[in-house]
Amino acid sequence: MAALSCPPPPGGCWVRDHGRLKRTIARRTRGRPGGVAPGHGRRARPMRARTRLAIGAIGALAAAGVLTGCGDAGSSGTEAPQQAASGAGCAPVAGDQLVVLTDDKKLQNTDNILPAVNAKVAKPELLAALDKVSAALDTTKLIGLNKAVDVDRKTSKVAAEEFATANSLTQGVAKGPGGTIVVGAGNFSESQTLAELYKITLTAAGYQVKVQQIGNRELYEPALEKGEIQVVPEYAATMAEFLNTKANGKDAQPVSSPELDKTVAALKAAGDKAGIVFGTPSAAQDQNAFAVTKAFADKYGVNTLSELAATCSGSATVLAGPPECPQRPKCQAGLVQVYDFKAGSFSSLDAGGPQTKNALKTGSASVGLVFSSDGALAAS
Repeated sequence: MAALSCPPPPGGCWVRDHGRLKRTIARRTRGRPGGVAPGHGRRARPMRARTRLAIGAIGALAAAGVLTGCGDAGSSGTEAPQQAASGAGCAPVAGDQLVVLTDDKKLQNTDNILPAVNAKVAKPELLAALDKVSAALDTTKLIGLNKAVDVDRKTSKVAAEEFATANSLTQGVAKGPGGTIVVGAGNFSESQTLAELYKITLTAAGYQVKVQQIGNRELYEPALEKGEIQVVPEYAATMAEFLNTKANGKDAQPVSSPELDKTVAALKAAGDKAGIVFGTPSAAQDQNAFAVTKAFADKYGVNTLSELAATCSGSATVLAGPPECPQRPKCQAGLVQVYDFKAGSFSSLDAGGPQTKNALKTGSASVGLVFSSDGALAAS
């Protein structure tokens, strides 16, 4: 979730876009053409290419030129970043299973998934049907959905139908006034699967529903405002910043927060001005996260980012991520500021994609940037 700016934006790294950043690269090779995948890196899977907008950093149509023009954005290879520590650190430990370290001090903003609805069709029955999806989703289940599509190669439609059956999504759905609803989807598999879930509950509510893949946020958000599509799955913090910068300029003060209530309040206020209503946020989040191998976590006894900082700041620790990571407030710069984590060296790879995950699994990196709903976390 997508374009980076120079200098780095006040709000962060690669948020979803789904219009989101370079999750584009990473994610997406998630099967994306040319190694551009979203989300979310999340891997090499088809149609996961997302461009995530850097929170608070860009306005519409600024998603091009992600890495160009940022020549010294990141360190490379084994060159130690400026904030390198002098302790022993924690050398990489190879392993097939990846685990996400808990962000116990809330470095990342709240990118919870929730439905965005054109205000003209936002009837109580429609919102209630969409909220059934939110109530059934958490990050673990979202990882399972992404695994079904991106790893097990099921279609988004099949994965959604299986999830709906297993979680009784259509049970108790009240009938609405009916009519035709077009559910828009971003150009990555997670968004498409969520759109299929919305289709299932809206159909149960008596609507005639079509899912239409639109592209990134710069394309589908105007269509949502105009009523050309009526519903789209969204990400709270990323959408809040998108609407914020669209209305107030690319240098607008960020409005999203690590606190979900604050983020949603800012999102709904921005949505009111744009003619967009938001349903209840789910517990599922797709945001930046930091992973290690389970073998690494077991060896060094680290399960949180605070424990990582306390135990592993030092010369042997290798942090892996995209070239911009050292300067990004939601990547290495944030780890230093919020956790006082000092890696011994930085390995410039991709944003949550196959390079970073492979470096972790093969023992070339101690810790790496991933995305919290990556299906590889379940598949490892």
